[in-house]
Amino acid sequence: MALLPRERCDTDGIDGAAEVAGAMVDGTTRARAAKAGYPLAEALRRCDGHGFFAALGDQIVTGPTLTNVNDLRAILIR
Repeated sequence: MALLPRERCDTDGIDGAAEVAGAMVDGTTRARAAKAGYPLAEALRRCDGHGFFAALGDQIVTGPTLTNVNDLRAILIR
């Protein structure tokens, strides 16, 4: 059985009109958000991914990379 890497990142450097390309998430994200006073459930209710990850300092800002990377992941589990 192959183990999948826990971290992944691919980006074209921007997300729509925002300079933020994405964000990093790991096993500490929810607890750090709660400690910062911005619980995950509240961010989801408000549809506020940008504010949520900005509050945690977990946004990825690369600037335009001038590449075209698709936002699709497919994982086959047998």
